[in-house]
Amino acid sequence: MIGETLADRYELEELVGTGGMSSVYRAHDTLLERNVALKVLHDHYSDDEEFVERFKREARSVAQLSHPNIVTVIDRGEEEGRQYIVFEYIDGENLKELVVRSGRLPVVRALQLALEIAHGLAFAHDNGLVHRDVKPQNVLLNGDGRAKVTDFGIARSLDVEHGVTQTGTVMGTSNYIAPEQASGQPVDAQSDVYSLGVVLYELLAGDVPFPGESFVTIAMKHVNDPPPNLLDVRPEVPLRVAAAVDRALEKDPEQRFSSMDAFASELEACLAELAGDEPPEDVTMIVPAGRQVPQRGARRRSPWPLVLAALGLAGIAAVIVGLLALRGNGREKAKPTAAPIRLTGVGSYDPFGDKSEHNESVASAADRQAATYWTTEHYRSFRKQGVGLVLDAGRRVVPKTITVTSDSPGFRAQIQAGNNAAGPFRGASSRRDVSSSTTFPIKLDAPARYFVVWITSLPIGYAHVNEVRAN
Repeated sequence: MIGETLADRYELEELVGTGGMSSVYRAHDTLLERNVALKVLHDHYSDDEEFVERFKREARSVAQLSHPNIVTVIDRGEEEGRQYIVFEYIDGENLKELVVRSGRLPVVRALQLALEIAHGLAFAHDNGLVHRDVKPQNVLLNGDGRAKVTDFGIARSLDVEHGVTQTGTVMGTSNYIAPEQASGQPVDAQSDVYSLGVVLYELLAGDVPFPGESFVTIAMKHVNDPPPNLLDVRPEVPLRVAAAVDRALEKDPEQRFSSMDAFASELEACLAELAGDEPPEDVTMIVPAGRQVPQRGARRRSPWPLVLAALGLAGIAAVIVGLLALRGNGREKAKPTAAPIRLTGVGSYDPFGDKSEHNESVASAADRQAATYWTTEHYRSFRKQGVGLVLDAGRRVVPKTITVTSDSPGFRAQIQAGNNAAGPFRGASSRRDVSSSTTFPIKLDAPARYFVVWITSLPIGYAHVNEVRAN
């Protein structure tokens, strides 16, 4: 098809990829004078009316996704029975090519790429789309090195009810397939979590966890065999990172991260720990059941330094106890009390927009006045990943709950946390539909100073946050 023009507009210049279902070309858009990527379905799929209709429906759905980590759909059409989709053109290599060229990646870079992929997939999940074919070949790297997920929609349209054979034919590869998908069971967002876990394993280890010669052999390993221990392959990987990979690769979907957002939050925590933003001793490491954290380089040491230190500490403790007893004069010991948490609105968080969202009214969201509020912009169509309100606790805290009140209920939000008013922030709660008063249970591995009401859905085009309180 090189040299042909589709829709009197797209000149096909180069074949850049092909698979079992379609071929992808670099094309020139003569109308807008720019390069685009044009995917054309193979003829034997174009003849299936049911599949074509599903393809059209999926293309329309994917076209609604606007996210910095998802390749944008520009157009869809048909030319002489050929079904095609037009995407933005990414002038860079895919993630598989990077691994083949470079081998295992630095831990921080691997986590950054996995986090970007997770953000894109989480956004798709929030919009009702499951990728079902997450693999490095479907992640493109733009000129800035940002990961952009592509090939949405096609795999989701497939009928996987007939088991391994059809699934293998459709997917084109089994190296990243989730156990439930390989065995013909229903596939959902948890399957994408598993596949991203395999991708992260490959980025860190330089190879997939289950290599093999045939689709069935590899698929059955995903179903039956425990994944290899990442630390046996690469001992310098931090224990928390290895534990995150283990959890993503659990056979039982219910034992994996509860959502792609939860996986992303753990990846953010791993990055923060590596950057030294959180003391390691305050971090709660998640180790899947049945796994033991290996001891690295353990050497036999003399016990005498520890014995002497213990005796010294015991002596100091005895002196302190005596002083306290004298000072107490028989009074009852004071019971520790938790200091109240007072939040203050300090800014907006709009990383996917113009970086500002009604900063002039942020103080109204925590002024103890129910009639005043912070508001988002009024959106005709809210397509970005989210927008948020930043609140300052004045010190690092671990609240049990944060309650949001609003006179414009119906929007969806999550509480995020961090230690810099400008980010980054990590998930601190599940996402909930906000009513007139909604309480978010908070789960944090370490104290945080700043909290964000992160809004991800605006059914009526805007949201008011009247009051935010922490307990």
